[in-house]
Amino acid sequence: MTLATVILTKNEARHIGRAISSVNSIADRVLVVDSGSTDETVSIAERLGAKVIQNPWRNYASQFNLALENLPEQTDWVLRLDADEIVTPGLAAEIREGLAALPPETQGVYVSRRMHFLGRRISWGGVFPVRVLRLFRHGHGHCENRWMDEHIIVDGDTTEFSGEIIDDNLNSLTWWTEKHNSYASREVVDILNQQYKFMPQESVARLRGGQQAGIKRWIKENLYARLPGGLRALAYFIYRFFLRLGFLDGKEGTAFHVLQGFWYRYLVDMKLHEVKSYLTSNSVDVETAIKDVLGVDVRS
Repeated sequence: MTLATVILTKNEARHIGRAISSVNSIADRVLVVDSGSTDETVSIAERLGAKVIQNPWRNYASQFNLALENLPEQTDWVLRLDADEIVTPGLAAEIREGLAALPPETQGVYVSRRMHFLGRRISWGGVFPVRVLRLFRHGHGHCENRWMDEHIIVDGDTTEFSGEIIDDNLNSLTWWTEKHNSYASREVVDILNQQYKFMPQESVARLRGGQQAGIKRWIKENLYARLPGGLRALAYFIYRFFLRLGFLDGKEGTAFHVLQGFWYRYLVDMKLHEVKSYLTSNSVDVETAIKDVLGVDVRS
């Protein structure tokens, strides 16, 4: 069995060495797709034996699917890993011992993903660990065509490993809020596309099997989306922080649940309101409104 790890980067010098080192014992190849780093990301990755290719950024899905096209045909399995994530030793051992034993009809493997925020492990709020499909047979999976919250889709059966991937970003809170401001704009693109259908879009909510990602996406697209904007962000925060005991995660956890569970969701709703107001006030199509208001060119 050969395993390739795919990592997307831009200015990830702080994280890339840690990520690559966490898969040294299991990956036959590490492919880094960089979108114009100006720090030492590329040199660190190459020094650690990774192959690096450059490609301008559009969105995560297009970048990741490009990576799949650049893997050798003899690659058996692919592991998706973010630059600020690490594979725990337990999961590495499970991958090393378990992949070869899987039946040929199994095309994907779900693992647990856990978040650290401001140095603290997030355990409450009902959001972690998340079960995510990160391992799949080469040629039998791809990243769904979305601008935000994209998942891997496979064309066969799946199974589960119990090990974890840890998301532990070491950048500042200022960096985190700026990145999530960008995430909010990308999520608005997906919401508007669901309504106006101006470009193709896939969704794990339409897949069978009842996996966690599909269930959550279905709730988000069919229930959460029907609630009043703004109010739904508050309701979600109350659910996470009080009903699912998010307050037990301490000061850092409180910051995480407030920022990611309320501030971010409220920001998405207000950006959505801003674009729709622009559409009402100006005689433009939705793609033009997205570019004018959010600075995202969906036509490029």
